[in-house]
Amino acid sequence: MDFLQPGSLAGALAAKAERPGALPIAGGTDVMVEINFDTRRPDALLDLNRVPELACWELDGGQVRLGAGLTYTRLIAELGTVLPGLAMAARTIGSEQIRNRGTIGGNLGAASPAGDCHPVLLATGAAVQVMSVRGARLIPAEDFYLGPKRSTLAADELITAVLVPIARGPQQFAKIGSRNAMVIAVCAFALDLRPGTGVGTGIGSAGPTPLRARAAEEYLAGALAESGLWASAAPLPASVAVRFGELVAQAARPIDDVRGTAAYRRHALAVLARRTLAWAWGAYRQGGLRCE
Repeated sequence: MDFLQPGSLAGALAAKAERPGALPIAGGTDVMVEINFDTRRPDALLDLNRVPELACWELDGGQVRLGAGLTYTRLIAELGTVLPGLAMAARTIGSEQIRNRGTIGGNLGAASPAGDCHPVLLATGAAVQVMSVRGARLIPAEDFYLGPKRSTLAADELITAVLVPIARGPQQFAKIGSRNAMVIAVCAFALDLRPGTGVGTGIGSAGPTPLRARAAEEYLAGALAESGLWASAAPLPASVAVRFGELVAQAARPIDDVRGTAAYRRHALAVLARRTLAWAWGAYRQGGLRCE
């Protein structure tokens, strides 16, 4: 197995063009597990740790451009206030050691339906920047995933950044697993409240790809607007939360597997949707980026 180690983004793109089968590696928290268990044996590894352009972030208007090599630890420490939902998801990933090495680009590259960052990227309307020697593409997060561990990434392309809108209101993320840490989610849910304008959702580990609950988004946005709740910040009617949870569960496409049944996943998603909505609306009522 060859080991390629470019020192610049241009060098990395050139190496990927010359060796499309080379497997990118940064933190290695997914890749090395597959190699160690002999489930993947690439001809070459493309080490991206010496590419400085991938390890930084910057504010870009109303969004944050996250380099694909940014670790979960840095995301939590440096961006928890502007990207709270993504920081919440990052805190649930693995152990401290894994968060110190794992990257958001690696989470995307694996394209697992159970990836913890994916629901938040869908809920917030994020976009994925990919590049090759042929040029750059910006792909909406909801269009990035094609199936279990399959994405729209071409063989000669690298994920270079993720563009995530700065939070305009309260955000939440929650998942269910067999224990509190170092667990693959049975299901996960993310919620983004955009005061006065709308709602975003993301479902994880309950379909062949991460999913949005569009009907639930439309219902909740309509209920908040029609009742004047954005302006009044009054308590949320229980019936609204219940119906929102039902619509989230209906949007899922779960299967039975070793982590849980399809029926349990749907039930759990309804519960997560109601809980995250209660938490987010509670934060909004306390002044969390209030719509005046």
